[in-house]
Amino acid sequence: MKTLKDILYKVHIEAVTGDTTIAVRELVFDSRKVQLNDVFIAIKGYEVDGHSYIEKAIKAGAIAVICEEIPKNIINGITYVQVDNGSSALAVMASNYYGNPSENLKLIGVTGTNGKTTIATLLYQLFKKAGYKVGLLSTVKILVDDKEYKATHTTPDSLTINSYLQKMNHEGVEYCFMEVSSHGIHQKRTAGLVFQGGIFTNLSHDHLDYHDTFAEYRDVKKKFFDELPKEAFCLVNIDDKNGLVMMQNTKAKKYTYALKTYADYRAQILENRLAGLLLKINDNEVWTKLIGSFNAYNLLSIYATAELLGLEEIEILRLISELESVSGRFEYFISKNKITTIVDYAHTPDALKNVLETINNIRTGNEQLITVVGCGGDRDTTKRPKMGNIASTLSTKAIFTSDNPRSEDPMTIIEAIEKGVEPQNYKKTLSITDRKQAIKTACQMANENDIILIAGKGHETYQEINGKRSDFDDYKIAKEILDNLNE
Repeated sequence: MKTLKDILYKVHIEAVTGDTTIAVRELVFDSRKVQLNDVFIAIKGYEVDGHSYIEKAIKAGAIAVICEEIPKNIINGITYVQVDNGSSALAVMASNYYGNPSENLKLIGVTGTNGKTTIATLLYQLFKKAGYKVGLLSTVKILVDDKEYKATHTTPDSLTINSYLQKMNHEGVEYCFMEVSSHGIHQKRTAGLVFQGGIFTNLSHDHLDYHDTFAEYRDVKKKFFDELPKEAFCLVNIDDKNGLVMMQNTKAKKYTYALKTYADYRAQILENRLAGLLLKINDNEVWTKLIGSFNAYNLLSIYATAELLGLEEIEILRLISELESVSGRFEYFISKNKITTIVDYAHTPDALKNVLETINNIRTGNEQLITVVGCGGDRDTTKRPKMGNIASTLSTKAIFTSDNPRSEDPMTIIEAIEKGVEPQNYKKTLSITDRKQAIKTACQMANENDIILIAGKGHETYQEINGKRSDFDDYKIAKEILDNLNE
């Protein structure tokens, strides 16, 4: 067992009442999970304040309490440690508790609105193919070399992150690629971690249900780069004007990548087809199985990261040519009657626009492009009309439906999406509340060579309605419907 004093190393402490040499069993921030000799960390959360549960945690056996405000009623035999920020304290303590595992591997963080999962997952794929032991912390899954675990958040809590990093240490993992969300940065979940590099993809309209303004959302992302050590690298997409902002105050070594402007790493799209992309990266041509200009950016950032981590240029290009697309990211199949169905996670206006523009650039124009799309409930409402406008403008037909309505009325969400449709596009839209019925309608409307895009959920295999999750996989449902239509 570690002592509380050991676990508090590098935590900003304002006051201590009691003994810090006590042995500690575990760190807990959920009072319902407290056991004898645990340390309870009171977090002032987005919805709940952990300080309200201090007494409950002590009754359950907590031997020490970490809090921003020491309670008026102090209980004898309990150690109270006052800190300036409970979330930061938890992150640093979690790192200490698990033996500072991030220091023993090359941890690379990927942040931005779109592309995080694709870049982190493909970097995992590439380094595995190169013969290394690799870790992945992503929205879709967590991988400790070959062992797979289910992911619950884009950026898990500090204890979960460090427990997986410790597992990676035990398995001899050398590289770990991690999605870093704005929520995770804002809630200090990544504090205490030592990153060898940070990648910035892009910034567009998202999470304004959580961040009050776009500027706040941007500045939270920037904070990740501000805190990178000078030994690390900072790699940013300079075609996005926010790339310069990310680099402003970083101590890390700065590198840029771009398709449109001068940068340290440059790429050019030579061919863009449904079969893949032909890219020219820093004067070398490479054929890839991925599709679309957004993936050209993703692949360029992967190339740059691999080179910055010491891989040889020719080997990187060979490995890039072998990479497979990520689950729910422009994942497609062609049915027996030659209808192409694409499933993509695009759930922001920018991501939806990128996917639709990519499809429109590939198709001849003689076939229909039918888009099925919705927006999540209890989330940023301001993006809904924008999604409606983009889907109806860039598609032959747009079917508005439910995504994960959560506690909201699905029809209210759909009506907000419809408000973005311009008068000339009214006849191109349909609204069907039931997502399975919406997908079925798209399949029935499609003819030979037509393209169906099912957007918003991607890799998700569930739908959440009124707090209840039920099985729902866009890819499987569409395939089943089209197979049955063909019979």
